[in-house]
Amino acid sequence: MSRLQCISPIDGSLYVERELASAAQIASALAKAQQAQQAWRRTLLKERIAIGRKAIAAFAARETQLAEELCWMMGRPIRYAAGEVRGFVERASYMADIAEQALADIKVPEKPGFIRFIRREPLGVALVIAPWNYPYLTAVNAVMPALLAGNAVLLKHSAQTPLCAERMVEAFTEAGLPDGVFQYLHLSHADTEQLIQAPAIQHVAFTGSVPGGAMVERAAAGRFISAGLELGGKDPAYVRADADLAHAVETTIDGAFFNSGQSCCGIERIYVHESLYDAFVEQAVALVKQYTLGRSDDPDTTLGPLVKADAADFVRDQISEALAQGATAHIDPATFTLGKRGTPYLAPQLLTGVHHGMRVMTEESFGPVVGIQRVRDDEEALALMNDSEFGLTAAIFSRDVETALALADRVEAGTVFLNRCDYLDPALAWTGVKNSGRGCTLSSVGYEHLTRPKSFHFKTQL
Repeated sequence: MSRLQCISPIDGSLYVERELASAAQIASALAKAQQAQQAWRRTLLKERIAIGRKAIAAFAARETQLAEELCWMMGRPIRYAAGEVRGFVERASYMADIAEQALADIKVPEKPGFIRFIRREPLGVALVIAPWNYPYLTAVNAVMPALLAGNAVLLKHSAQTPLCAERMVEAFTEAGLPDGVFQYLHLSHADTEQLIQAPAIQHVAFTGSVPGGAMVERAAAGRFISAGLELGGKDPAYVRADADLAHAVETTIDGAFFNSGQSCCGIERIYVHESLYDAFVEQAVALVKQYTLGRSDDPDTTLGPLVKADAADFVRDQISEALAQGATAHIDPATFTLGKRGTPYLAPQLLTGVHHGMRVMTEESFGPVVGIQRVRDDEEALALMNDSEFGLTAAIFSRDVETALALADRVEAGTVFLNRCDYLDPALAWTGVKNSGRGCTLSSVGYEHLTRPKSFHFKTQL
């Protein structure tokens, strides 16, 4: 039987090893999920919510353990790792808070002699495929509402973060969730693709790369099932002439470098009005130089390693290519002694003199690098922001709310921020456009993608 190995980016050691599920184990999990879902969907919503809240509490109680495991599995600095546990609690709690309202029958105007309404029914068995970069946050977006809506869930996590799937299931099991309703499977890519084709699977929630999303669509083709795809991003920020400069610098740089830049909604390109450009660059460079690149288990580290050495070398190649094309690097990599080619440790970099002929401004980097480009006005900034195959989030920094709103209405993105970035508000729909995917999680709209409408049309007077 094949095995998965989680190699820690901290020191290259083997951190977790697990057997991949066999064909018999996959078939058994599917059968259990189908059977359990039939009873789970008939469980009162209040009871499902109560179990969900107990699971949230059980998960939160493990914060220290979960943070340490995250640190070792994917390289998040230990000083920040617990934040993901708290984010999980925030999102899961909100989806529980709104479940009764979001899943309530939809009333239509009264008509004499008839009873008419629309009910939201669970889809059946949902397959959630989660990535390593925010393994709990990306998973909970779909898992919690899917369960509360009456679906059974199979969770497949990245081979880099296998413990995350196990810990989530453990929390729900401790909360009293019936056996079979929520299970995890450690799978190969080939087995994952086959699982999508299984008749029992009625929904797929995938977070990952654009090629991974294309795989999901190919595997599900002709099955007429729903799929939610959160894919890549090359998210822009625009700093207008009237922005609060210090706030814009602090917020965009944090948005670009948090989690070593390994965030689908992180800031990957910044456009600054020419009147603020020089001051912005000066302050941004000073801020980036304050980062401490180091082992994730060191509490002084503010910039950890990337998940793998080849991911870091990919970003290095983007930077080298941009420099060859005329960009200017403002950070001396030698000042970050750990950052060496062939290792996951990568010095942060801030580039100017960039343009959209460079890969670093158009291709997802997923690392600690950001390009800053000077713009003349709103129209030039808007054209550059929209000049991308991606459209997950975008950020505008301005004191003029009305003008920012008018600009935001023209930005091609699933979420547009004003004076902030890189945050998911669970009350708002999390979605993307273009190659950033389709579908939606979170908010009341997220429940619509995990249920199907069923109309009831009763004639009561004969």
